[in-house]
Amino acid sequence: MKSMKLPLTQFSSRFFFRSFLTQSHPKWNSSPSPNLRITNPILLLIESCTSMSQAMQIQSHMTRTCLISHLFPVSRLLSFIALDDNGDLGYAVALFAQIPQPNVYVWNTLIRGFVRKGLFDVGFGYFARMVGERVEMDERSFVFGLKACGGLGDVRVGESVHSRVWKLGFVEAVIVRNGLIHFYCERGDLVCAKRGFDESGVRDVVTWTTMIDGMAKNGMSDDALKVFNEMCQRGVGPNEVTLVAALYACARKGDLVVGERVLASAARLGVRLSVSATNAMLDMYAKCGAMEKAGEVFEAMEAKDVFSYTCMIDGYGKHGHVELAREVFDGMPKRNVISWNAMIGGYSQNSRPKEALELFQKMEGQGLAPMESTLVLVLSACAQSSCMETGQRIYDCYIEQKRIPLTVILGNAFIDMYAKCGDIDAAKGMFDKMTRKDLVSYNSMITSYAAHGFAEKAIALFESMREVGIKPDIITFVGVLSACAHGGLVVEGWDYFNDMGLFGLAPTMEHYACMVDLLGRVGLLSKAHELIRSMPMPMEPDEGIWGALLNGARMHGDIELGKLAAEKLMALNPSDSGAYMLLAGLCAKQREWSDVRMARTLMRGKGVKKIPGSSSIEVEGEFHDFLVGDESHPESEAIYRVLEEIWLFSKWDNHSSGIDVCL
Repeated sequence: MKSMKLPLTQFSSRFFFRSFLTQSHPKWNSSPSPNLRITNPILLLIESCTSMSQAMQIQSHMTRTCLISHLFPVSRLLSFIALDDNGDLGYAVALFAQIPQPNVYVWNTLIRGFVRKGLFDVGFGYFARMVGERVEMDERSFVFGLKACGGLGDVRVGESVHSRVWKLGFVEAVIVRNGLIHFYCERGDLVCAKRGFDESGVRDVVTWTTMIDGMAKNGMSDDALKVFNEMCQRGVGPNEVTLVAALYACARKGDLVVGERVLASAARLGVRLSVSATNAMLDMYAKCGAMEKAGEVFEAMEAKDVFSYTCMIDGYGKHGHVELAREVFDGMPKRNVISWNAMIGGYSQNSRPKEALELFQKMEGQGLAPMESTLVLVLSACAQSSCMETGQRIYDCYIEQKRIPLTVILGNAFIDMYAKCGDIDAAKGMFDKMTRKDLVSYNSMITSYAAHGFAEKAIALFESMREVGIKPDIITFVGVLSACAHGGLVVEGWDYFNDMGLFGLAPTMEHYACMVDLLGRVGLLSKAHELIRSMPMPMEPDEGIWGALLNGARMHGDIELGKLAAEKLMALNPSDSGAYMLLAGLCAKQREWSDVRMARTLMRGKGVKKIPGSSSIEVEGEFHDFLVGDESHPESEAIYRVLEEIWLFSKWDNHSSGIDVCL
């Protein structure tokens, strides 16, 4: 065992040592080498250092005693200053500059410090200096250099480091090989990562885990799980990090059976379940929809962190258990923005926009700064509830003031919000303002034009999208066909419907519904019915298709097809009042009063009630809901009085117009 002994002069006070040695073991030095035994008092002080003020006092004593000129003591002091959370990288650079001949450990420490702080360009700059000054590198030099490259986001720089690894003969070192696999996984180059993995002569648990984690995070869940199975079959014991990666793959895949098999393997091999591993298990159950099992794990956890609570909130919200999600949210001892996001998302995704917006206002009231994902969820709630006032405030407060950049995702959310709130010009203004647009941007604008009846503009934008090289998907064609239906463009509709195959797309139920709607609106009901009958197996017409046919029959008075469509709708969803009402309306229009009575008798017999019309408005940040014939609002008397006055004015205007015509 090594023993470190260096000369030391007497200090005037023993208090200096005691004040440091009573400190707990610092994080920066939590795993000192087991082969290193330090007995020198000043070195013991360095190993227990916890603040920059202490480090500067130690440096002062080292300078007075000439210990600063010894490489090992100064390297340990640099380690604290560069790596500890309480350190100071600027000071580390100044100290590094005073070391006459820094060895590879000193260089590595400084590079590692910059990488830990996310200053990848500076870290790589020092790595490049090592190369330029011909410093003899070791395995860890390349590991830290590759981590710096990973943060730079430039794959060419990483490839140049890879070339140097080959040139200097470090490619067979397991730690370097692992670093290369990790670098390529982080860059999304799974081909190079897998090649490095396959060429590894020796693989340790880190090699396997890095490959599993890289595949899982790059959407290759099946491949990740195959590698995990191979690892277990070869007798390499997974650790808790491996377990987290494998469970993440199961969560993304939504495969509960495989997830429980992974857990069984881990239990058999004695893998320790840390908080991180338990959270991964919790997340897997939640993502797979096994909320009862997730709840059992959550209740059994002795130590829960913010992620544990957020997992449960997100899981409950995504599977419709909003009240349970709120229970967990309210019971959290500490919340972060992700927790608020999960609960806001739970409300927004379950068609409860009012609660989502109220919670967002509460979040703002507590001084928490929202993220991009928060605003996307809130804008979705604004779109659902037609609260453009809140959506516009978000733009003015966060985008206009540059507190959050206008990304493509946010721009798309604004387009959707403006369009659903009825302001198509604002939606187009946002679309034009976006410096970068993706397929979703075009789809949002095309469907918005279609919904507002601007068929020609929707089609023009579709053609413009094709010209810039963006390939349409099934959603694009739903928007285009919907636009054709609203504009009565039969020839264009058939052309686009038939053109889907040119882009490798097969028509789905939504596309058939759009075509039936188009043909029904223009009175080509027999063609619409023929199209329904020609649908390929195993596709069966759904409520949307029969509803479109029934609506067309009502518009053009075709009782026979209307009855057929209504029967199909009632069979698919007997509790939907819409089918009965449309059929009754069609029969009344054709004065088939017995059929009207029959439709209403069917409704009563099946206990179906017409859902009353409702509306919601936002006034000065407060929401007001109204139902047909509702008198529960505290100002309902005044509201009805104003409505009566409006009705009287409208009658007077009509009467006046009639007089003018007569004159």
